[in-house]
Amino acid sequence: MKRIFLAVALMLCFSLAVFPAIGAEGYPKTIVDSSNRTLIIDKPVERVVPIVAWSYEPLYILGAQDKIVGVEKGSQEQYSYLPGIVDKPVIGTYKEPDYEKIIELKPDAVIVQPKYVKQVDEKLSPLGIKVVCLPLNQQDSFNLEFTKLAEMLGQEEVKRAAEFISWKQSTLDALRQDVKGIDTKARVYGEWSDTPWYTGSKLSGMDDVIALAGANNIAGPLNPEENLSLRYPTVDPEWVLKENPEVILFPAFDYYTGYLQEDAKNATEFIAQARQRDGLNGTDAAKNDRLYVIDAYLIEVVRGFIGAQYLAKLFYPGELKNLDPEVAHKEYYETWLKVPYKGIWVYPQSA
Repeated sequence: MKRIFLAVALMLCFSLAVFPAIGAEGYPKTIVDSSNRTLIIDKPVERVVPIVAWSYEPLYILGAQDKIVGVEKGSQEQYSYLPGIVDKPVIGTYKEPDYEKIIELKPDAVIVQPKYVKQVDEKLSPLGIKVVCLPLNQQDSFNLEFTKLAEMLGQEEVKRAAEFISWKQSTLDALRQDVKGIDTKARVYGEWSDTPWYTGSKLSGMDDVIALAGANNIAGPLNPEENLSLRYPTVDPEWVLKENPEVILFPAFDYYTGYLQEDAKNATEFIAQARQRDGLNGTDAAKNDRLYVIDAYLIEVVRGFIGAQYLAKLFYPGELKNLDPEVAHKEYYETWLKVPYKGIWVYPQSA
């Protein structure tokens, strides 16, 4: 009996020593991802493969870049300036992942977007790899998804996420205060630079950022029921001309804007050609030279809140003379991504 009592006492002491440590870490964790799938994260994720292009900046913000063990091909090219990314193995593209390579890298988790979650889940979940849907590309859902990403990774990342969200919120509060007193909202049409007449309506990142900048997106009403499948409609030139936007935006990837661009030659040529297009050339925007290229990574990614500052400056240059978007953008790069700030992000810039 004494031996049994001693054994129980020893087990109790061991439990008291070990369980608080486990509880402090908070694992296992239950995560409900953006496809409404409930996942159990047994321990902090140490090895991750981000297939979603929008997830790389958040991972670097969290200081979790060393946990990335494989990278999506387009993201490696886009983010070649981020420390260490060019040295990581490529796992195919977001449309066609190299599953054999992913399995070889033995990730704890793979991050995917809603459109591809089913096919990736079928390939990897049976092998014990967590497939987590976190698109991280809309302003209204970013903070929640970013926090879930941090919770998967560990306590340090959770702390870092809270600090970043606090900083982000302070810049957003200042922007909202700036645009609050503007009575007449600019009417804006946005179109992806590589796909004519392909715009963004309600639930798109484009619509989010235009609204944050205190303007009206003329394509917003094209998705009255806020249906995810209708958030990126293709419109007719005649419709754009009839709606007659005051400002036209072209979110662009790589060739016209971005971290590695050193001059605005390509953007200048693009704007000159766009101004002559049927459907655009008769608008007030074209007549008044209010056509702008803006980097797409300031629209559909974590930096959308900074993109909104650039847009507000373009929409209301007279009212927002003291707004300087590059202040927040520089701090974002140098404080949170830990790389020097440079690049061409908007063209032409507001005076």
